[in-house]
Amino acid sequence: MTNILVRKLIKNYENTGNSRVRENYGKLASIMGIASNLLLFFIKITIGLVFNSISITADAVNNLSDSGSSLVTLLGFKLSGKPADADHPFGHQRMEYISGLVVSFIILFLGLQLIESSFDKILHPELPQFSMITVVVLIIAILIKLWQCLFYRKIGKTINSLTLMATAIDSRNDILATSAVLVATIITYLTGFDLDGYMGVVVAIFIIISGINLVRETISPLLGTAPSNELVDQIYEKIRSYEHIIGLHDLMIHSYGETQTYASVHCEVPAELDCLISHSVIDQIERDFLKDLNIHLIIHLDPVITNDEKTTALKEQLEQTIAGLSPEIHIHDFRVVWGYNHSNLIFDVVVPYDAPWSDEELSMMIANEIYKINPTYHAVITVDYNHYVPNQDEFCV
Repeated sequence: MTNILVRKLIKNYENTGNSRVRENYGKLASIMGIASNLLLFFIKITIGLVFNSISITADAVNNLSDSGSSLVTLLGFKLSGKPADADHPFGHQRMEYISGLVVSFIILFLGLQLIESSFDKILHPELPQFSMITVVVLIIAILIKLWQCLFYRKIGKTINSLTLMATAIDSRNDILATSAVLVATIITYLTGFDLDGYMGVVVAIFIIISGINLVRETISPLLGTAPSNELVDQIYEKIRSYEHIIGLHDLMIHSYGETQTYASVHCEVPAELDCLISHSVIDQIERDFLKDLNIHLIIHLDPVITNDEKTTALKEQLEQTIAGLSPEIHIHDFRVVWGYNHSNLIFDVVVPYDAPWSDEELSMMIANEIYKINPTYHAVITVDYNHYVPNQDEFCV
């Protein structure tokens, strides 16, 4: 029944991709997590108390905390589905990232707790009572956790949710923890040597490492991450497909959630083109981006003189010169103020964040190269930084 519901949701999301369906995905995953983890908690706590097994009792508490994590996830998806308001004009979708961060801290905290209890078990071993009921319960728990992991991963990948992917990893960690309890229980029964504490230390270290990685991954979108190369290429290709667009640069993309993307870009158009036509083209691009890609795009218009052969030839010469310094450096907004004794070459230089030069060093290098072209040329340079560029060189304008 659950799988049929998931398939229906996936089909609906793929057809619409709207935030309401995404919220329903999160709610479904959270409710299923709360219910299944509470079931595991009640079963394990009963077995742990009846057969005097500290490890199973601790594993039961772990499942109870997983229910708390699912409750946090449910709250996160609920809050992220709230519409924009006066205080939050870009919506509340980043609440999902915050809930994912909370889940990551819970995983880290549980790993630290487990390593503490494992060391205590090593120092003060206590053989639990063995029962086949215990073995069966642990195997059932492992299978339920495996289903949870696959369930969360399926939905997490479908809606690209870091929170659900973190929860899937938490379920995977629980599989390892419960498996360690099962193996330790069987070996302890067969040999009389209590391995529970040692197994716990190994699993705890793994969980702590996973928790640290998850904290890093969930903090990144809150700080603001670079868009994928695929998205950048898609934006450049789409804009360049419109008539009268001869170049674009200074692309900025901001994500306020998986379905809330805002972007701005400078588009170059021929300066001799009627401004009403240029404005109409820009308006059409902005409307199409919102309709086709759900991206709120704002375009700054940059008129470029295309019928001045002298300026065009000088720009091409300068581009070749700068390419000799580094193929990752590009220029835009190039114009020349021609004078009697000297001429000013005014332009912006785009360099990656990992460039080996400071702004001053790079400007001096380019100015020296321009001086070699003609001693009467003076460079007026503005340095811009960009850590993502399209894969196709012809888009780098």
